[in-house]
Amino acid sequence: MAEAGSPPLSQAGRLQVRLAAAACLLPLLFQLPRSLGLGLGLAAVAVLALSWRRPLPNLVRALLLIVGMALVFYVLPGIGRDTASAALALMIAIKPAETQTLRDGRSLVGFALFAPFATFLLDQAPLSLLLALLAVLAALLALQRLAADEGRVEDASVSGLPKRAAIVAVLRLCVLGLPLALAVFWLFPRLPTPLWGMPQRSVGTPGLSDSMSPGGLFDTLLDDSPAARVQFFGPVPKPEQMYWRGPVLWDFDGQTWRPSRMLTALPPAPVRPASAGWDYQLELEPTEDRLLVALDVPTVLPEGAQMGLDRAPTSDAPLYNLTRWRLHSAPAAAFEPDLPDWLRQRALRLPEGFNPRTLALGRQWRREAGSDPDGRADLAIALRAMAWIHKDFAYTLNVPIAGRNEIDDFLFDRQEGYCEHFSSSFVVLMRAAGIPARVVTGYAGAYRNPIGDYWLIRRSDAHAWAEIWLPQRGWTRFDPTAAVAPERIYDTIADRMPGRLGGFIDIAPLFNASDWLRRGWNDMLLGFNAKRQQDLLGLFGLRGGNRTLVLLFAGAALLAIGWMAWLTARGERERDPLLRAWHALEARYRRRGLGRARHEPARDWVTRLNAQSSQPDAVLEALAERFERVRYAPDVGSTERRELIHALRRHRP
Repeated sequence: MAEAGSPPLSQAGRLQVRLAAAACLLPLLFQLPRSLGLGLGLAAVAVLALSWRRPLPNLVRALLLIVGMALVFYVLPGIGRDTASAALALMIAIKPAETQTLRDGRSLVGFALFAPFATFLLDQAPLSLLLALLAVLAALLALQRLAADEGRVEDASVSGLPKRAAIVAVLRLCVLGLPLALAVFWLFPRLPTPLWGMPQRSVGTPGLSDSMSPGGLFDTLLDDSPAARVQFFGPVPKPEQMYWRGPVLWDFDGQTWRPSRMLTALPPAPVRPASAGWDYQLELEPTEDRLLVALDVPTVLPEGAQMGLDRAPTSDAPLYNLTRWRLHSAPAAAFEPDLPDWLRQRALRLPEGFNPRTLALGRQWRREAGSDPDGRADLAIALRAMAWIHKDFAYTLNVPIAGRNEIDDFLFDRQEGYCEHFSSSFVVLMRAAGIPARVVTGYAGAYRNPIGDYWLIRRSDAHAWAEIWLPQRGWTRFDPTAAVAPERIYDTIADRMPGRLGGFIDIAPLFNASDWLRRGWNDMLLGFNAKRQQDLLGLFGLRGGNRTLVLLFAGAALLAIGWMAWLTARGERERDPLLRAWHALEARYRRRGLGRARHEPARDWVTRLNAQSSQPDAVLEALAERFERVRYAPDVGSTERRELIHALRRHRP
């Protein structure tokens, strides 16, 4: 409620305050789930319209808050960062309903400024920064307007300037603080790790998971946002070799595949590389979990990462920010060629009471193929399954809800699905035939951006494939999804190229340039961590770590603050250059004890000086006469004015 004694908002003030609140709210709405962001945006517009002339009743505001919070928790069940951000957006949307006075206006603008800062907790893209900067500009303009309203200043204040001049005045304030902001960013010592963890989001971003259930990859396959960018140093693998290994799933309960926690604590299984392999850098977008990916099969991981027995890479800490990893991988000539009995049993385990037709088919194929110590029968069974898939199965994202015996339904009835159906069914069938098998999830393929010469992995490249164990060769990759005949791929998500809209519109060059700029943004700003800061010192031959940074930062900050103080002092001088020149002339006389009294007009002052002097100053008298005429005469030209300014600046007592 408005407090008694606080002046009411003017019409212009009310408009600028509400525009500032809307500008602050906009970037946050873009980061919320689409339905929730649209709903809160419409609610904000409705509140602005209904409360334009008078505040909404308390009961109506209370109902809006209750309904809005119910909507927030319906869309975002649980407590987390995105839920708190949505609640903040709701309160900013409702706040204008009670904004009627100057004090209310300041409260709304100050409260709304939390929204662009909350946006950076959810997204740090260039668009978010641009919208946040525009929001801050709108807020400063609104506060400038409120200050003018409070002082009841019209013509002579900032509020009386044209809109362009008001914007220039606010931009000047922003430029004043820019050097100090740059000094803080580049030179303030950064910690290798944060003092506290970022709170989890209540709803995860579509992406890789450490488990796989029917339909679990659907949202990820529809998400074209970047997952990672890769820069190779030396040889580049062929596109068909670009399998990016993530979680390896061993345990199956009939519906869900999960990794084995016990195996993550064991040392990596031995690998005999088939070639020298590939050296590359992986730039991974934030995922808020510990899952990494690496080109199959990873051989060397950097500090901060590890891999268990199955060589599934993980990070030591949750990936809340953009991270870079220098990795090495190589194709495997033999991957764990000696399989212990206890691990073989784990790779053959199946739950009881599920998928009886698949189990029966696997046992039948085993009887028909027989067995041999060289594994030729096992390979024949795997190839038979791949041939069956190629002959009868189709790829589509349009699949029904999974039943109890989802593997049976897929293999014998539906015969349509996507990668998680193919990989899961293939592994169950292999285990039923007595062949050790496991599911591997990650990404398949990548898109080469010719601008910058790097490879882009999108979330829609998420994939699941199978590995079976064969004697002498060890774990061997089989991708049953890739076995589908091309004419039976009904959804071409795997073939979709970035920048192409349907079969007619190709904006790939625009996409390439946009993603290259985003990569540069990541490299220059988001990826500027403690190590990069120390590397920056090394470029200038500086050593000493954080101590050197503290000294550099202190020096840069003092220079920036001094520059701000100097510009601010200059900004307080007289705006009119003619008055500035006259005041400077007066100051020169004042230093000689001949200063003008505050009440004296110019010519009276000069007359007094000449009366006290044995040698009257005719030049000063002429300047005073010209000054009064140019200052107050309406028909003086600009040329005469400039000449007088120069004469005043040159004159000395």
